[in-house]
Amino acid sequence: MKKIIVALAAVALMAGSAYAADWNFYGSARVQTFWSDVDVIDGADGDVQYSETLHSNARIGANVKVSDELTGRFEYGASGGNANIRLLYGEWNFGAGKLLVGQDYAPLNYLYSNQVGGEDFNLLSVGGVYAGRQAQVCVKFGGFKLAVLNPRTQTTGTATVDQVVIPAIQAAYALNLDMLGLEFGGGYSSFDTSAGDVDSYVLTMGAKLDIAGFFMKGDVYYGENAGNFISMDLDGSIGQYNQAGFADASGTEVLDNECIGFMVLAGFKINDMVTIEAGYGFAQAELDNANSNDQVASYYINTTITFAPGVFIVPEVGYVDGQEAGDLETLYYGLKWQINF
Repeated sequence: MKKIIVALAAVALMAGSAYAADWNFYGSARVQTFWSDVDVIDGADGDVQYSETLHSNARIGANVKVSDELTGRFEYGASGGNANIRLLYGEWNFGAGKLLVGQDYAPLNYLYSNQVGGEDFNLLSVGGVYAGRQAQVCVKFGGFKLAVLNPRTQTTGTATVDQVVIPAIQAAYALNLDMLGLEFGGGYSSFDTSAGDVDSYVLTMGAKLDIAGFFMKGDVYYGENAGNFISMDLDGSIGQYNQAGFADASGTEVLDNECIGFMVLAGFKINDMVTIEAGYGFAQAELDNANSNDQVASYYINTTITFAPGVFIVPEVGYVDGQEAGDLETLYYGLKWQINF
């Protein structure tokens, strides 16, 4: 009898807590219908292929408000057709600032581009600043964010990771000046391998301008082993992340990777139904003592056509150029279909 009473009390407590909170659910269904032609530079030519898939970033979630001081959010995606946690965090407003605990977008995320090929690729690995969604402890003071995160310890070569002592650190500051927005950021991490210490850092800057329907956005970054912070992919494919920008650790030597990247886009909102946008991204990585560097570039142009609030399609044509022999040249064209609910 006591166990039944305890169980009923627990259920009542959970029900009372759920009733007290304000749950605002949302969702986004996204499907791509694209054709792609992938060729190998100085190699075989590919054939045009059609693909129709549910976007991995299709999502369902909720914003939760318990009080003016305590809020939270969760969001599930559809990676590989299976549910996966995209966001799950709580946030406490302690007056002077906010404390966030959980998985959220890291401070170094400039989500500027609307490139939709590659399941909303958004130039994220080709010049974009994209640290992704990570478990973190983050404090916020106005436009300033400071987060501690688990270090990404990827390297190329044969060395093994021996020791990780300190967390990775990311910081960002956003400044909004009416029609102009500026963002500045940076990150640092360090870990030990059997070949030696790997120290990584990245510095970032972004800008957004919006004047009477015309908009421009862009970012630039520079770093050493920047792939341990932001996504880089240099082989000319689309929809791939975190494939490059790492130190080469082999034997008893670590070769650091000098990384740079930038992206720029411009567009115009013709009316509430039609918006056009074109963008370009570039990224490069060069190992110490190397005689060459690895580069990639991407171009796209699209039009967002809105049929009703939350219902739209985005026809797009784009190109990704790996530039080096053995890399890929990817030409793609098609539509993204999206309904937000």
